[in-house]
Amino acid sequence: MANAEGEQPLLGRLLDPSPQPNQKQTNKKGRFRRCRSAPSVDVPHPEKIVGGLLPGSQIIFGDLHPSFVQVATLLTIYLGAGTICFFVVRNQIGGGKTNGILDAVYFCVVTMTTVGYGDLVPNSPLTKLLACAFVFSGMALVGLILSKAADYLVEKQEMLLVKSLLRHKGGEREIVKELETNRVKYKFVLILILLLLLIIAGTMFLYWYEKLDLVDAFYCVCSTITTLGYGDKSFSTKMGRVFAVFWILASTICLAQFFLYLAELNTERRQHLLVHWVLNKAMTSTDLEAADLDSDGVVSAPEFIIYKLKEMGKIKQEDIDLLMEEFEDLDIDQSGTLSISDLKLAQSSQRWS
Repeated sequence: MANAEGEQPLLGRLLDPSPQPNQKQTNKKGRFRRCRSAPSVDVPHPEKIVGGLLPGSQIIFGDLHPSFVQVATLLTIYLGAGTICFFVVRNQIGGGKTNGILDAVYFCVVTMTTVGYGDLVPNSPLTKLLACAFVFSGMALVGLILSKAADYLVEKQEMLLVKSLLRHKGGEREIVKELETNRVKYKFVLILILLLLLIIAGTMFLYWYEKLDLVDAFYCVCSTITTLGYGDKSFSTKMGRVFAVFWILASTICLAQFFLYLAELNTERRQHLLVHWVLNKAMTSTDLEAADLDSDGVVSAPEFIIYKLKEMGKIKQEDIDLLMEEFEDLDIDQSGTLSISDLKLAQSSQRWS
């Protein structure tokens, strides 16, 4: 039905791309029940780097991602609606006040980030219900900001990293390998630096403008970014609340992202340890028996690869079974290989069904 090259098993062709026209194929039904998975396409090919930039990363210097713009729009709508609502009911909010609109924005941000100092509190049924509505919607929005803003910042950082590596390394292949190997570590370091800068900025601002001593200023910063918000120390001046509107949003989100990347880094480290153990442990007869997927007494390269990938936790049997079901549906002639004729017959049967 197809030529020798077309009948060569898919994974075998990936392992040995050289043409073998005289090689006889032994096609068994379900011979590689667990090896019909596609090659990974997560890592961009080095030759596709144009002008020293990774594919798609040129967007950093152009317009922002639509998703990031949408999140910024949602944040603007949220703060705008919250400011209007809390300004209208400002007389039903108790505590130390400065300016009506500024206090409304400040109260909205403090509620959204769940800091809740207590310097401004709702003291009527209406304002309490509004606070309940805005705290839940605000927490959902913060989660959305976490993912989108972090992606944007990471892309910025990756572009700077690429430029730095281009000055120190000659080949694009090394750059791609460096980025993929240390991607999580770079994200963690970036967010750690941002977090430290925000902590320092907040401490210095409280020390200079809110007239707190250094210990109290640092204490207020820590209680804010962790959303502890005791309320004994807070932003009480007009300038302080203007600063707080932006600083609280940035610092609380940055801390949450820091812990997310810390967990991701720990997970990646454990995965690397597992991979290292799998690659360095000695093969036993039990391992060979488990790797012999078609029970023919020998282990081929595809069978060995599939077995090792499953041990590393890279693939699951359920996923492989689903892919094999799709393969068998496309393999119309039941030859154990796919060809153009198989695909055409499969498409024809789908149109008639």
